[in-house]
Amino acid sequence: MNTGSVRLNITIPKELAQSMDDYIGSGKRSRFVAEAIKTLIDKKLKEKMNASLEEGYKATAKESREFAGEFQNVDLEGWDDY
Repeated sequence: MNTGSVRLNITIPKELAQSMDDYIGSGKRSRFVAEAIKTLIDKKLKEKMNASLEEGYKATAKESREFAGEFQNVDLEGWDDY
């Protein structure tokens, strides 16, 4: 992971900046913003991955049910013994 830093000039609402300072204290903005951005990106990537997985599952659902049905008799063998 690259540990270098990039200086950015961003604009946020004054109320949001005040809330951030009240919450974390001044002088810790950069770390807080970096962690918030990373958290949001991680969340969005996870949502995208979950959507892709859901789409894949839906696309193969019929095939999966048919395949499982082929083994239903084998899966139930021996259950009457219990």
